[in-house]
Amino acid sequence: MDTTVFNCYSIAFELSYQSQFKYSDGKVRCFQFCLGLPVRIIPQIPLFTSVAFEEAKNRIKKMVARKFLVHHQSSVFDVDYDTDDGFEVLQFQLFSLTSVTPDQQKILGGEDDRVLSDDSDLSTISDKLKLVSIDEETKEEEKGKAEDEFAKSDEELARMLQAEEEALMMQQFVANENKDQIEQRIRPYIDQVLMYEDAQRQDEARKTVPVDKLEEKALLALAREGNSKPTKSEQDHAFLLQLLFWFKQSFRWVNAPPCENCGNETVNQGMGVANPSETRYGASRIELYRCNSCSSITRFPRYNDPIKLLETRKGRCGEWANCFTLYCRAFNYDSRLVLDFTDHVWTECFSPSLGRWMHLDPCEGIYDNPLLYEKGWNKKLNYVIAVARDGVYDVTKRYTRKWHEVLSRRNLTTEPALSNVLSNMTRECRKSLTSQLLSALEERDRNEAESLERDLYSKNDTSISLPGRQSGDKEWRMSRSEFGSDSLSSSSCPVRKCVDEHVTNIYNAFFPLMSKFVEQSCSKSEAAELIMLFRKILVELKNSPFKTRRTSINAISLSQQFMKFLPSFSQLLDALSLKTVSEVNGRINISLASEPVKTSIGLPVVFHALDDLIYNVNHCNKLDKSLLSWPLLKLNRICCGLVLASGEELPFGIATSAFDGTRMSKWEEPNGATGCWIMYQVFDNQIHDLVAYELMSANDAPERDPKDWVVEGSQDGGLIWHELDKQTSQIFEERFQRKTFKIRSPGFLANAFRLRFIAVRDSKATSRFQIGNIDLYSTNT
Repeated sequence: MDTTVFNCYSIAFELSYQSQFKYSDGKVRCFQFCLGLPVRIIPQIPLFTSVAFEEAKNRIKKMVARKFLVHHQSSVFDVDYDTDDGFEVLQFQLFSLTSVTPDQQKILGGEDDRVLSDDSDLSTISDKLKLVSIDEETKEEEKGKAEDEFAKSDEELARMLQAEEEALMMQQFVANENKDQIEQRIRPYIDQVLMYEDAQRQDEARKTVPVDKLEEKALLALAREGNSKPTKSEQDHAFLLQLLFWFKQSFRWVNAPPCENCGNETVNQGMGVANPSETRYGASRIELYRCNSCSSITRFPRYNDPIKLLETRKGRCGEWANCFTLYCRAFNYDSRLVLDFTDHVWTECFSPSLGRWMHLDPCEGIYDNPLLYEKGWNKKLNYVIAVARDGVYDVTKRYTRKWHEVLSRRNLTTEPALSNVLSNMTRECRKSLTSQLLSALEERDRNEAESLERDLYSKNDTSISLPGRQSGDKEWRMSRSEFGSDSLSSSSCPVRKCVDEHVTNIYNAFFPLMSKFVEQSCSKSEAAELIMLFRKILVELKNSPFKTRRTSINAISLSQQFMKFLPSFSQLLDALSLKTVSEVNGRINISLASEPVKTSIGLPVVFHALDDLIYNVNHCNKLDKSLLSWPLLKLNRICCGLVLASGEELPFGIATSAFDGTRMSKWEEPNGATGCWIMYQVFDNQIHDLVAYELMSANDAPERDPKDWVVEGSQDGGLIWHELDKQTSQIFEERFQRKTFKIRSPGFLANAFRLRFIAVRDSKATSRFQIGNIDLYSTNT
């Protein structure tokens, strides 16, 4: 053999060698290793000439000290291993064979399947090894836990079913077969709900509702979720929720009415006799209260006619649910008055958007949380009956996950007897309905029954914290054992879409305006006056109907100075989806340029931004080019992302509220006083160099303000975080105060940002954290 050729292959041999491995399918595959590391799979062809290859093979045989039989999943591999190469080489050989990376490998050996971690471990065992992927092992453990949980769940379900059987058997002995008692309890409410169908009552109800404002709020709520073109059913659903929130604010709870003579506190003096004007509106019960100051008697009639409640707008849960259900019917929602035999009343409405019945409690302002009473109030429910114009329904199962316990308390009559009573009442309600409508109702009844049975044994969402009762004074609630936490919150937030591009556009729109002020050498007072004048014009526009918003300005009556600067406001008008049209008479009309909701979502932001700008202009030394930058001008605000947080207050303290640019909302974390976080991930993995950020304190409770925090960036969407800034002992002296911070060492490009709030101003005084606003700023993009 040519010596040169042999020397060349000898050098190659020093760098490379082949190993053959036999798979469980019987096929032999060759792998090439370079410097002890696998580099590629190669076909079974000689690397050298025949003579050199034989010599190489002999040399390999001398190198190989051990052979291992490695088991992984359903495969078995023959592995040649040279102890001189080290344990890491073995790991890479296994990686080539199994695609399990070294950091995920767990190599087991010996009779006890102990974990092997170095060459010394290998020297003490025989030739059999087992390879386990850590990920797979974790999955197996999780699977095992899930199976254990499932088994426990099965056992728990079996116990519950057994308890139900026992409760039903006991019911046969303790329950009264006489159906009259429960029928007498329910029947008056059938007449009650028929009042909601009266056209006059519905018309009077609609007159008291600010429909335009609620429609705007409904569309705004949808737009903030990223739904700018909702369907009719989605709009109806959103309007119903706004109706609930409005009613909660417009109706008054009565513990003891104030004195009608002097307005001071009163104390209960028993019951009185209704007069004709009171009985006219169904007030059969009259509570009497004596004033603590002037001893005058104040009457509190418990009206049952909702048309009177539209006038008085006060009462307890009976009046609240009675009046609110009328409102629901007035806006054509299929509605039910729901009676809880343990002394509460609320409403249910059918939501086409959800395709099911939805719980609404007007006293609490809470919706679609039927476990509120059992889980939040700790109520011991027995019968929950829904009464509507088309029937009477036992909906108790919607409001419990402890049906076996509830059954033990249902002793007014037997279950078959109750079902018979409700069926008879429902037939009476439906006797004049068409066959087509009857068929539709029966199908809906079947769907509801299936849903109630299906959900009865579903697991509680432990991430949702349901509050105790909020309506009524504290002493009364505690006496009823309905006192609990004070808020509805979630410790497991969903990833929320943040619709905040309009905020960035509005902030950027101030640049041409401020540049014009500087160019024209305006004084601070002149600039502030012009901005305030423009703000007044926007206020007039805001006060017009939101679907047709418009206002006009008279160019002749306004100062020439303002008209000179009006073109500089054009970018701001564009950001609000507004347009201007000049008329021959000198008037300039400002009106909608696009969908009304785009203007609606921007107006609160621009008002608060204008207020901040006026403040900053008045407090600067003078207007010059040095001010055409951050923080006076908030350019290049990062926008359009996904938001995730450690927790949030429902429904008004959700995480995206931190980025909506207004003072009217805030992100509130109920358990965040000793630590919480919020993350902003930019859409489409766009990267930004964060150079500054701004925090604004919320509307109240300074003890909840952030004091210590860390700002972090991530280049991989949140897997690995890099610290960008850290602040300690920060104090917000005022409400809605903005604090600005620069990143000391910018240049880290990131597509996700996280703020970890470590402590609040006074963690001893509160368990909560809150922030009014967060703005992140990048370099020019």
